[in-house]
Amino acid sequence: MKAPALTTQIFIGLALGILVGWQWPHIGVASAPGADIFLHLIKTIIAPLVFSTLVVGIAGGHGHGEMDSSSGAFSVGRVGLKCLIYFELITTFALVVGLLVVNICQPGAGINLSALATGEAQDLLAKKPSAGDLITHIFPTSVIDSMARGDVLQIVVFTIIFALGVKAARATQIVDLCQSLAEVMFKYTGYVMKVAPIGVACAMASTVGKHGLLVLFSLGKLVGTLYLALFIFITCVLLPVALLAKVPLKRFAAAVKEPFLIAFSTTSSEAALPKALQNMEALGVPRPIVSFVLPLGYTFNLDGTTLYLSLAAVFVAQAAGVHMSIEKQILMMLTLMLTSKGVAAVPRASLVILAGTLATFDLPLAGVALILGVDTLMDMARTSVNVLGNCLASVVVARWEGVFNDKTAPVAVEPAVVTAV
Repeated sequence: MKAPALTTQIFIGLALGILVGWQWPHIGVASAPGADIFLHLIKTIIAPLVFSTLVVGIAGGHGHGEMDSSSGAFSVGRVGLKCLIYFELITTFALVVGLLVVNICQPGAGINLSALATGEAQDLLAKKPSAGDLITHIFPTSVIDSMARGDVLQIVVFTIIFALGVKAARATQIVDLCQSLAEVMFKYTGYVMKVAPIGVACAMASTVGKHGLLVLFSLGKLVGTLYLALFIFITCVLLPVALLAKVPLKRFAAAVKEPFLIAFSTTSSEAALPKALQNMEALGVPRPIVSFVLPLGYTFNLDGTTLYLSLAAVFVAQAAGVHMSIEKQILMMLTLMLTSKGVAAVPRASLVILAGTLATFDLPLAGVALILGVDTLMDMARTSVNVLGNCLASVVVARWEGVFNDKTAPVAVEPAVVTAV
């Protein structure tokens, strides 16, 4: 018998994980190492894959015509500028949608924050980096350390400078080596993805076993408001963008569903990155574009997270009975437009940024303690939308550059379809 498609296997793993965590919570909690092993394997892919594909994309000549005769520094600058313009525009829409929905739904109305402790929130606030720290963090002191920690932005910055050096020196041997490394890593990704359904099942079983099904219902109005806001954002922002960019929606949906499900079930954007890189290239986004846009988007284009931050901050104000004027909410939105760009630089990133935002606007940190109870369920939604938004960004930028390949075959998503640049 033919094995089900990977997406079907992931859905089965998702359902089995919920069932095991619900009926046998002790087994669910004990299965956590299975999810950790899968995530560890994924993290071994990210650094060599991003490094090799980006070096080949920038320094490897013209391949299939993805970059023009001025590729290299000029192309990197041009594509990078287009990325940042697009990222800023879309994340601003995400913040606006979050503010509108939370003001209409009022999920924090009637909640009493006075009985909640603020200890953990204070700890998160202590981790908040300064603006100078966030800028300094972009540049690695050691690329080996950056790769060991899986810091995608630092890897990208080092790789861009390194690739420009390779191109200037015309070091074709390094380009050939990176091309071979990229092919090997795509094969490696294929092997790791075979255990993705098991990793997904273990992740869900552990989450439900630890928190119980009540995690799906407690603070249901807050969770429901976030899911509604993300749905509105997808249908009213991302879908029109896709239509304007003439994205082939059926093929795009087929290509993005596996990374989306992996991100949802593991609450890890990193876990979805290798598959997203592979699937977007199979969709028709040239390797130089996809290997540049996706990693960059992991810091500057976290649509789901920025929407969540605006929604959660106003939710805390509502729960505390603090009226926030339109002017103050706009000021908070502008603040989040800047601070959310450093989300990837710190552990428990979104909660750290949220704690800092609450402190800035004199809102009670006890609100973070309230949100912590259902943060896992909200993290699933915002992480998967982050991945969806970044996948769309890679297609939009490729279309903007005039290099998106509409004639690419339907997404079979096998490592063997990846060709040399």
